Amino acid sequence: MIRKIIQRVNEWLEDRLRSIVRPLSPDARVIVIVTMLIVFSGLSIYMTVSSIYNLGKDKGQELQIEQIETLKLQQQQRDSINNQNRFYNGTGEFE
Repeated sequence: MIRKIIQRVNEWLEDRLRSIVRPLSPDARVIVIVTMLIVFSGLSIYMTVSSIYNLGKDKGQELQIEQIETLKLQQQQRDSINNQNRFYNGTGEFE
């Protein structure tokens, strides 16, 4: 079902782009494509370089590593035999 929705959106976008580009001349289409290629590749390179540059900066909070402490859990016996033995006093009678 999701695949069908994605396919419909893809077809809608393709039709929309074709209707926008159709009135342009072939030379104008090439100019638009090259311009978009330059702009998007420039943005991609800028984002990559800036993220690598800011990787070692102290803009964010430094990572703090702490030792994990053991949890102190209460042990409860949930076995019916152990519960019965707890009340048995050893003389054949239960307390």
